[in-house]
Amino acid sequence: MKTKINSIALFGTSADPPTLGHRALLNELTKIFPKVITWASDNPDKKHQIPLIKRTQLLRILVNKISDPKLELVQELSSPRTIHTLKKACEMWPEASFIFVIGSDLAVQIPKWFNAKSVLNQAKIAIAIRDGWPISDKQIDKIKKLGGEVELLPFKIPGSSSSKFRQRPQESLVPSEILPTLLKENLYGVADMRK
Repeated sequence: MKTKINSIALFGTSADPPTLGHRALLNELTKIFPKVITWASDNPDKKHQIPLIKRTQLLRILVNKISDPKLELVQELSSPRTIHTLKKACEMWPEASFIFVIGSDLAVQIPKWFNAKSVLNQAKIAIAIRDGWPISDKQIDKIKKLGGEVELLPFKIPGSSSSKFRQRPQESLVPSEILPTLLKENLYGVADMRK
């Protein structure tokens, strides 16, 4: 995968909560891209269990623990609409080219994005394959028909998902660095599980 010196990988996530999959993805992205920007956001297609401010706090803990100078949390980019995020990113980094990073489980949502054509004309899409979520040529073709340029990232992400954790909280699915906050504030009922 060729990346230009001014390429910025954009990875918005509901982070409800951040999982080992999020940590693995962010670590891998820093190996490929000169700059990786992440943020927590509200996905209009999902119901979120805890408020955005708390999810941002958890994601910040994860980003701080990864501690890579290429990785930054820029919460100002957060918007339920990708087109609004892209507009803000263009204002912040006018010289950059943007690559939106998504997990293979979300590829099906791209054609339904608000102003999808406009987003796809301004940014590439990079898809990280998650274990248990293969991507079909049909899904990729739908994105390409809207004018999108798609790249499959050269690594796989563990199947640990936020939704799996919310259904049945297991400490083994989340990064150890966010566990103290989950316990202290009893987020997702983690502290109750230990009783």
